[in-house]
Amino acid sequence: MSKVWMMAVSLGLVLVFGGGPVWAEVIAYPKKGQTQEQFEKDQFDCHKWAKGQTGVDPTQSQQAAAPPPPQKGGAVKGAARGAAVGAIGGAIAGDAGKGAAVGAAVGGTGGAMRQGSANRQAAQAQQQAQAQQQAAQSQYDKAYAVCLEGKGYAVK
Repeated sequence: MSKVWMMAVSLGLVLVFGGGPVWAEVIAYPKKGQTQEQFEKDQFDCHKWAKGQTGVDPTQSQQAAAPPPPQKGGAVKGAARGAAVGAIGGAIAGDAGKGAAVGAAVGGTGGAMRQGSANRQAAQAQQQAQAQQQAAQSQYDKAYAVCLEGKGYAVK
């Protein structure tokens, strides 16, 4: 293998790992003596084909949004609501303070449980979105690799 071709392959690997114009997470080696220019053309053609087959374009930013921080304050909000309701109920029974205390305890517990449930649902939705994105990228990579193999490259 000539020194020029070795340098071209090295440059291709640098582009793959450096985030250059190589889009898929596959490594290809020319089996039929293709030139670097032909390799770059084939890469672009295969990118367009894989994008058309899968609807995924890795050149576009597809990072999932960072999950929102867990919400806090559910217990405090619940306690405040419970205390208000409890004070009203306690006033009717003749002891607003005791009613407010009981209402605050019940409301705080309920608020904390609702907030925890909401946080778990948000985390689950984020994990699902990431899994879908990874599956889509995997499909693109498979289509891209199939195309390059069809053009005479060994692909890993």
